[in-house]
Amino acid sequence: MAIPGRRTSDVMPEVEVVSAGNEVLLGHVLDTNSNFLCRRVTAAGGCITRTVMVGDEIETIAAELSAALGRKPALVFTVGGLGPTTDDLTLSGVALATGRALELHPEAERLVREKYAEFAELGYVPFADMNESRLKMAHLPAGAEPLVNPAGGAPGVLVRHGKTTIVSLPGVPEELMAIVDESLAGLFDELFGGAHYDERALVVDLQDESAIAEILRDVDETSPGVYIKSRTKRMGPEVKIRITLSARGQDGGQVSKMILAPLEQLERRLVAAGFDVARE
Repeated sequence: MAIPGRRTSDVMPEVEVVSAGNEVLLGHVLDTNSNFLCRRVTAAGGCITRTVMVGDEIETIAAELSAALGRKPALVFTVGGLGPTTDDLTLSGVALATGRALELHPEAERLVREKYAEFAELGYVPFADMNESRLKMAHLPAGAEPLVNPAGGAPGVLVRHGKTTIVSLPGVPEELMAIVDESLAGLFDELFGGAHYDERALVVDLQDESAIAEILRDVDETSPGVYIKSRTKRMGPEVKIRITLSARGQDGGQVSKMILAPLEQLERRLVAAGFDVARE
């Protein structure tokens, strides 16, 4: 079946995610951040084409970013590795991949300084003064812009490199979500402002996907630009199958029309085959 949002004559913005953290690879932490970014980008009309998890190594992070830049997506998110400790190496990886030096950024230093003064006043940290570890979070790749982090000490970082924007976000989910919600609205409008995404779903009272595979294939083959996906979690008498139909495009009304015809065709075919079907 077609992958939603692949490049067509009506080019949709493509996005990749590079999540860095040994704790993720070890299974100590569940990567909910990538899921959040996938949902937000999809809802905005962008297309996530790749997500990858890597360890806290400068060369590994740089290699993934270099490969991503070679594919020229509109946006690459990096997740994690912006903190004060020696294993927080993501910005060094960004600098290496883009051929830039790390430099102390005055605005980033101000943001870090003010945030730790606030944390100290609230009793969250034992002292307010800047030290080498806190200053580390204000060293950004040359030409980068700091992004206000409403929930934590490390600012996010935005780097424009050729046709690709790299946005580096902290790995703490509350901080990542706060930066996306409060600091990236303008970027999302810039990159995805003309894009639209729509999704509809049918729920079939059926325990076996293979029983409707032929119907799904027939509808899919006559519905270019629409992604049709069935999903069930497990086999069993209480399980129902959810079928989603989704599409992207520059015209919201046209996108909705693209989905409506195969949705109605699929519903008719399933009912005619004797299955109970409900729209979700």
